[in-house]
Amino acid sequence: MVQGVASNVGKSLLAAALCRIFTRRGLRTAPFKAQNMALNSFVTDDGKEMGRAQALQAQACGLDADARMNPILLKPTGQTGSQVIVMGAPTGQMRAREYQTHKSTLWKTVKRAYLSLSAGRDVMVLEGAGSPAEINLKPYDIVNMRMARFADAHVLLAADIDRGGAFAALVGTMSLLGRDRARVAGYVLNKFRGDASLLTPALDAVSRRTRKPFLGIVPMLDDLRLSEEDSVSFKRGESSRIFSSSASADSANGQNLDIAVVDLPYISNFTDLDALRHEPDVRLRRVGGAAELGKPHAVILPGSKNTLADLRVLCKNGLAASLVDFVGGGGTVVGICGGLQLLGRTIADPEGLEDGGEAAGLGLLDLRTRLMPEKRLRRVEGKAMSALVGKPLPVVGYEIHCGITSPCHADSVAPVLKDMCGGILGWGRPEIDGRVRVWGVYLHGIFDKDEFRQAFLNNLRHKAQLVLRGGIVYNPESELDRLADAVEQHIEMNKIYQLINHYGR
Repeated sequence: MVQGVASNVGKSLLAAALCRIFTRRGLRTAPFKAQNMALNSFVTDDGKEMGRAQALQAQACGLDADARMNPILLKPTGQTGSQVIVMGAPTGQMRAREYQTHKSTLWKTVKRAYLSLSAGRDVMVLEGAGSPAEINLKPYDIVNMRMARFADAHVLLAADIDRGGAFAALVGTMSLLGRDRARVAGYVLNKFRGDASLLTPALDAVSRRTRKPFLGIVPMLDDLRLSEEDSVSFKRGESSRIFSSSASADSANGQNLDIAVVDLPYISNFTDLDALRHEPDVRLRRVGGAAELGKPHAVILPGSKNTLADLRVLCKNGLAASLVDFVGGGGTVVGICGGLQLLGRTIADPEGLEDGGEAAGLGLLDLRTRLMPEKRLRRVEGKAMSALVGKPLPVVGYEIHCGITSPCHADSVAPVLKDMCGGILGWGRPEIDGRVRVWGVYLHGIFDKDEFRQAFLNNLRHKAQLVLRGGIVYNPESELDRLADAVEQHIEMNKIYQLINHYGR
């Protein structure tokens, strides 16, 4: 089991690396995380919702994503409440105290899921959440040491040395673990830059104090093209090739595309940007206010778990008005899922599923949205209409939304995306030439298909009189292998194999 001294220390990617390493050795491996709190989620082939990180770990094992790998998913909708998803299906909203009292029932679900998934496996790779030493949360734990005890798992305790304070965090965590200290097999320092030999005095001091060894120092992997579990790195401007709001809108030598991504407080599934952020000439810029917008080549409104709350923020920080002006000046704006809803004329939440109430949207698309209790979850193969990129192109992705969106008037918007049965998944505002500059879709992952992504970017390049490009192939498989190679090289895998009783197989 991979646990961490804090959130965002790299647990998910370390677990994914181990999944790939074990699988390459011929071990039947599966990932598991009892409880996940994240706004990046994934839809399985059978229409279940689960954490995006466990879907990536499943891919590392060569498996299809399975809701049993993440039986409990929490999607925050406010400061104190979350939507609770159990075995892939939403069960309603809960506030923190209510959820804590519900933990005993959920623990039974977690155990059943783990036992079912682990049957017939050689290795299970578990992931913890946050820190196992949070004193206020330990009595209600179902994801860290309680899960390790149930699975009888050895624990690798990870720390992010790039951020500083790693050694103090390791010592402090161990001092608060009590009887669970015995489960910790050793430490992994993650995201290291520089000469590892310089760390020897500190490693020795921590090992003497805690009587636990360091089992690896994993280097920082720049430009790793893999999904991140949550929006922490995005909001700090630390995601690979996600630039902070202070980054200049002017690209080097005027040859880069500048794409502004609106930083919504309840941003969800920002993994839709993954394929874009690794294009060599694309600068994705996080924008949190009107003064930061500048003159980008395009603006993306990402998904939102609370569209009405995010809409109020856009109005307050001036971005709502700035986006209207931007479109009036010929700018391109794309909305995905919640971003599509924000582009419309009205958003209504009569059931109080998110923030409740009704409000006028940005009014950039003549659409109305009504949030409904039934959540739409499905994998999708579809076709982007020629109005989007000049010719029909196939796209793939998944739907995760509670909203029902429809045109206010029959001819005011044009369908821009349909599924294979002809169902409409997106609309755009047609221009005189029949093309659209403002459009929104309900399809997460729309940019993952190489041909569609390149056509979209080349349209922007053509408009900006930049050189057209062929772009890259978006292939998470090769990145998983690169990650696994680095971890295998820098972690004492023979000791890991001894721990799982395979002794270097």
